[in-house]
Amino acid sequence: MKKMLTRSLVCAVLGMSSMAMAQDAQPSNEPAKAPSADAVRDTWNFFYKGQGQGPVLVEAKLCTEVAKDGPNKFECITEVGPEGVKAGTTTMLWQAYLVPQGDSVEDIMVQTKQGNVVRETKDVKIKGEGWRARQWTGVRLNKPGTWTVTVMRGDQVLKELQVKVN
Repeated sequence: MKKMLTRSLVCAVLGMSSMAMAQDAQPSNEPAKAPSADAVRDTWNFFYKGQGQGPVLVEAKLCTEVAKDGPNKFECITEVGPEGVKAGTTTMLWQAYLVPQGDSVEDIMVQTKQGNVVRETKDVKIKGEGWRARQWTGVRLNKPGTWTVTVMRGDQVLKELQVKVN
């Protein structure tokens, strides 16, 4: 039962995150579609009572620029496109999580691989201090080729992104 509840909660949260991403893509003068009451209730329950269950990775993307101020503060404003990046370009893995209030999570890692060779692993720490915990982790993509950037919690893969380095 607990597994089913957790699974449905994750689906509800991810459903809301998809809506949030769609909101970001809409012009600011269009109203956002309201989530269902059940989705809001599940999210509240997770945030206020989900301590110890770990974070929900809502979004992750490779960026070359994160806003330092203004209306988009702490948002990825220049995302790496399908053409990839030039070797040595300053690149960050931008992440957004929902973390239960008061929780600290210290077992997340960002790993970069060129082909099958692990080039770097970095620890990521996040805290449940608000509705959205955002983090950006610098990744070194210093040689041409196909790279994979992976967000992991223990041995569980939360997200994998492929990037072409020229």
